[in-house]
Amino acid sequence: MLEALTPQPADKILELMTLFREDPREAKIDLGVGVYKDADGRTPIFRAVKDAERRIWESQDTKVYTALAGDPAFADAMISLILDRPRDERMAAISTPGGTGAVQKGLELAKMANPHARVFVPAPTWPNHPAIIRHLGLRMVEYPYFDAATGAVDEAGMLDGLKAAQPGDVVLVHGCCHNPTGANPTAGQWDRIAAAVEGTGATLMIDLAYQGFGDGLAEDAAPTRMLADRLPEVMIAASCSKNFGIYRERTGLLLILSGSAKLAQGAMATLNRLNYSFPPDHGARIVQTVLGDEALAADWKAELENVRNHMIGLRESLAQALRERTNSDRFDFLARHRGMFSRLGIPEEQVMRLRSDHGIYMTGDSRMNVAGLNARTVPVLADAVAATL
Repeated sequence: MLEALTPQPADKILELMTLFREDPREAKIDLGVGVYKDADGRTPIFRAVKDAERRIWESQDTKVYTALAGDPAFADAMISLILDRPRDERMAAISTPGGTGAVQKGLELAKMANPHARVFVPAPTWPNHPAIIRHLGLRMVEYPYFDAATGAVDEAGMLDGLKAAQPGDVVLVHGCCHNPTGANPTAGQWDRIAAAVEGTGATLMIDLAYQGFGDGLAEDAAPTRMLADRLPEVMIAASCSKNFGIYRERTGLLLILSGSAKLAQGAMATLNRLNYSFPPDHGARIVQTVLGDEALAADWKAELENVRNHMIGLRESLAQALRERTNSDRFDFLARHRGMFSRLGIPEEQVMRLRSDHGIYMTGDSRMNVAGLNARTVPVLADAVAATL
């Protein structure tokens, strides 16, 4: 039977990771993998996470299952973090294995409700979005999002593209820190996105993978809060991987706001049961422990703020270094973008030369992880970009 399987395309980022590991050069730079690194190139464990794990280890007296939807205390803590208000009758929520699991469960829920649903995604978007949509057998429709010439959101193209959505469709947006471009809508643009989606009658899905990595916890959640208040039906796929630094714990939440929340809660619990029965709990318990303790939460927020400011500092330093070396403002947009990712806007041929001649690794579309840089490597990258122009 298994000989009938066909080879699957390699994940480009995982493939890039392999190439980087096999490169013998000591001065090589990895800007491909999407994890935060500090000034020393480490991906540290947050102090509050360490303390929370210690408390859990000392107090936990069972490893019995929680519930199909996960521990309600985790969902309540995340709802408060994301929406700044308690759970109400319009809300349904389940724990998921990471933000990826939340995206998949949300799209499975949409397919359960409407097998013919189309999913509108920004062009470009995180590569796993189209992969999941194809795997589920749903139809994907791209809408314009990024203007490479300005390094900003293509508002006219985006709003025009969203007009094609209809009731029963899903419109997917990035809540903040757009991956792969780093370009976020302004507050006014978010208002117009809300009006456009509201006019179509489609269901909005927000992928909120980087809350706290852009302009701050509340600032990054502001568009999501506005959309949740304004639209009749919203799905929020939230990840704790980045802002809590618990990548390998695979901790996420799928939150639904709808007049049919009770139906959605039962359907989501069923989807969990069919996939992995009970969701993983350790990461979720870490998060609810941190958010449920005033001192731990304060320490976590302070450390997260340092992470955010570190990335903004790298962006500003790189934009300035590139301006000096190229005698041009073409890379100034890097300082305006937010989150870990941006596209340099250079051709793939130059990306390949950066890799072959300088040991600098990024994806072929020039998407780079800004958090993979540090004070030493910012000028190295700037020199290499200028040398290969």
